[in-house]
Amino acid sequence: MYRIGIGYDIHKLIEGRDLIIGGIKITYGKGLLGHSDADVLIHAIIDGLLGALSLDDIGTIFPDTDPKYKDADSTILLKKVYELIKEKGYSIVNIDSNIIAQAPKIMPYIPKMKEKLVKILEISHHDLSIKAKTKEKLDSVGQNLAIESQAVVLLRRD
Repeated sequence: MYRIGIGYDIHKLIEGRDLIIGGIKITYGKGLLGHSDADVLIHAIIDGLLGALSLDDIGTIFPDTDPKYKDADSTILLKKVYELIKEKGYSIVNIDSNIIAQAPKIMPYIPKMKEKLVKILEISHHDLSIKAKTKEKLDSVGQNLAIESQAVVLLRRD
């Protein structure tokens, strides 16, 4: 049996925070506002994984009202969700994702993101796609006010 999930996340860019995407610190003058580290890519992947199994979303499982998730490292949250996926008897077939940002340039960081994420998710580099897109200066992302991410996940029952 196969199950498909879709994930999405967006966070506002602000000064005074590190920019963490895909578990990698990106050199930039702004970071993303959020209760945790606000890693839009990992959050989209988590929601895709949870959605594939018709489970609650990331905000329900890791609520922003819970102080233990304040400034949480999203790679740790991803590990917890992946363990849940395995407990339910599923494995990841592949993940396709987009990071949408007007700035900074994301492409140079993608190899390190993939390296980090494939280890956590126990998948091959060929099973994870991370693409960088812009909004051609349209909407809040295009105006460099936010960064968003999308992910589609395919799971297989083992």
